[in-house]
Amino acid sequence: MYRKITEELNRWKSDPYRKPLIIQGARQVGKTYTALEFGRNNYENVAYFNFETSPSLSEIFSENISPQYLIPLLSHICGKSIVKEKTLIIFDEIQLCERALTSLKYFCEEAPEYHIIVAGSLLGVAVNRSEFSFPVGKVDIKTMYPMDMEEFLLAMGENELTDRIKKCFAENIPMPSVLHESAMQLYRQYLVTGGMPECVLQYSQTRDMILVRHTQSNILQSYLNDMSKYNNLNEIKKTRLAYDNITVQLSKKNTRFQYKLIKKGGRASEFENAIEWLCLSGIVSQVYKVEQIKKPLENYRDIDSFKIYISDMGLLGAKKEINPDDILFMSEEINDFKGGMTENYVNIQLKINGYSTYYWESDRGAEIDFIIQRENHLIPVEVKSADNTKAKSLKLYMQKFSPEYAVKISAKNFAFENRIKTVPLYAVFCL
Repeated sequence: MYRKITEELNRWKSDPYRKPLIIQGARQVGKTYTALEFGRNNYENVAYFNFETSPSLSEIFSENISPQYLIPLLSHICGKSIVKEKTLIIFDEIQLCERALTSLKYFCEEAPEYHIIVAGSLLGVAVNRSEFSFPVGKVDIKTMYPMDMEEFLLAMGENELTDRIKKCFAENIPMPSVLHESAMQLYRQYLVTGGMPECVLQYSQTRDMILVRHTQSNILQSYLNDMSKYNNLNEIKKTRLAYDNITVQLSKKNTRFQYKLIKKGGRASEFENAIEWLCLSGIVSQVYKVEQIKKPLENYRDIDSFKIYISDMGLLGAKKEINPDDILFMSEEINDFKGGMTENYVNIQLKINGYSTYYWESDRGAEIDFIIQRENHLIPVEVKSADNTKAKSLKLYMQKFSPEYAVKISAKNFAFENRIKTVPLYAVFCL
């Protein structure tokens, strides 16, 4: 299946200032498979090392981490000659060997001719608690996410439809109604399958939602296992409580995260480390409220007001045990959840496209779901789960701040009117 990050890997390979590359991201997003596939297609051979399946591997980094010492040993272990420029070295689950992480500094300084890709599922957590120094400035870092809506469409064989969506987005012209309905149906399928590659592959081959949901349940269990295995003993229960409660809070009319809803009397001081762990692991992401609409938005965030979204739509549905048919047919029984679910979906697509997302509230409670910086403009993004797109908050925002234009995401077809760009839910990847 096509992954957009492959294009970035090609640019990395040909970059004369290339450094060892760290690919970080949550479990099961496809880091290892993508790196191996890239190596097979672009190098004469691949030398693969996994610190989770081969714990003894860490021993060779315990005494000496210079490239001159390591390369002969690594060649012996994998049974292949590691040749400069022609072999891709892959270190997988590197968070389990901090000395291996530190060694990247010396590969960058002393042996840049060796091509190294490093993958880590809980790298953010490991670095935050590391004893050894992180090779700051000596590595390239890319974050890998689940598959976005475009990658899902391509996996489903919808190449022509994807091209038509891009054209309509660029030219602000409506999709033919039959294609619009077809794309909306695929969007709802994506809400159920999510973007975990194994789930997308299973669905594209079998259309079996029961099989997909079983795989999602296994991934959720692996996340719970990580919380126990790679977390402070005192924080395990708090982390699980916080994670379980996120999906509950997305069903509220006000999706702003509230500690008191995790447990009665819950406070930030009790749960902030648990939230940080979840964010660093890539399982969730925080979206802060901004107090002023000024650049840079980061300077004006309110650290006490934020929302939390799950990193994958399929896992969100599986965690809430929502019947797939209720999502596919947008049953009225899940009306309370539709708003939060749609916000979650949009946040995922924006994050994958590299945006830092924020939200805004007026003193009287008007709210804009997302504020992003696009083409040097601060753009408000209003999100609706259906085609009822009356947006009083957006009108107020535009009167107050006069943005270059605004984006309204809903079930409606493409349009551009009164400085508002209407984008169908299936086309958020175009932003």
